[in-house]
Amino acid sequence: MDFLNLDCPTNILFGAQTFEQLGDAVADWGCQRAMIVSDPGIVALGYPDTASQLLNTQGIETTVYTGIHENPSSEDVVTGVQAAQQFQPDLLIGLGGGSSMDCAKGMNFVYTNGGAIQDYWGIGKATKEMLPMVAIPTTAGTGSETQSFALISDAETHVKMACGDKKATCRLAILDPILTVTQPARLTALTGIDAIAHAIETMVTTKRNEKSLEYSQRAWKLLAKNFPLVLQDPENLDARGGMQLGACLAGIAIENSMLGATHALANPLTAHYGIVHGQAIATMLPHVIRFNAESMEQDYSQLASLAAENAPSISNHDSEQLAGFISDLVQQAGLALDLSSQGVEVDKLEQLAADADKQWTKQFNPRTVESEDLLKLYEQAF
Repeated sequence: MDFLNLDCPTNILFGAQTFEQLGDAVADWGCQRAMIVSDPGIVALGYPDTASQLLNTQGIETTVYTGIHENPSSEDVVTGVQAAQQFQPDLLIGLGGGSSMDCAKGMNFVYTNGGAIQDYWGIGKATKEMLPMVAIPTTAGTGSETQSFALISDAETHVKMACGDKKATCRLAILDPILTVTQPARLTALTGIDAIAHAIETMVTTKRNEKSLEYSQRAWKLLAKNFPLVLQDPENLDARGGMQLGACLAGIAIENSMLGATHALANPLTAHYGIVHGQAIATMLPHVIRFNAESMEQDYSQLASLAAENAPSISNHDSEQLAGFISDLVQQAGLALDLSSQGVEVDKLEQLAADADKQWTKQFNPRTVESEDLLKLYEQAF
């Protein structure tokens, strides 16, 4: 079995039809009962049934938990843990988008360590070992498969909690681009922009390091090249694979770096207005690039230069060209560039800024960003 050599704790199988290797990949793990965490849309495509069959051939009994929603909440984790307590799995599999993988991780925290998911908000709060996990993404966006964090929203406060622990790292990730071809066009656009933001933000955070920079740049080259191709030809399997690998590499970059103001600004838009995460990211990213350029011009220029290899529209290799390139991609993807067209009210911008100021990722932005700066960014996007 050929695993990618990516210098990360997760073994990664990449390529068309690697999904079919699931049973063989876990055959020697000593597991007997696998819970597959997925969503109804993925179930309708038949992927969990296929996974069950592949695991059954190795004598592994399976069940499928589908009680999750987009941006999984603490309630999803509670019901998932209840299902796990009935089935008593010794293996968890997140099959689907970031929501499936995050929910599986969240369930793993509570099922193995007890308490509530809120108890694990932060880093390193699990005291007991956790179940081995497999991540099988059907989108190219979050990079959750290579991260030790579960992103779970508190069902009452709607605050997005980052629950991180090395024990939550997936043991195996299977990246089969065939699984992403079935994505609706809008989902391809939303997840692709999110992955692009991950590559750009990890490139400039205050926690970046030599390793994260390498993965940010590798991810960016793949994503900037292949995103337009996937938008133009959704059946292009090579481009799909480039997006999936790029999202994965960006996930490794996040694990070794962090995210910044774009994600801090996006989360309140989702919490208050239900704006899908990728759309919120698409609207705010160009403005954050221009804001950060005051201190990060050289790094943004480098990204512009890397993208220019496949984007003739980039000629000056500077931050403004990079921001313009992102705006062009957003338009190509059919996503909104302004907040007003998405139902955001101008008199709510101050509250949104106050909430963005409380977001965890804000502190890692390369340029110090306070509530008044966040308000100006919302105003610019309005």
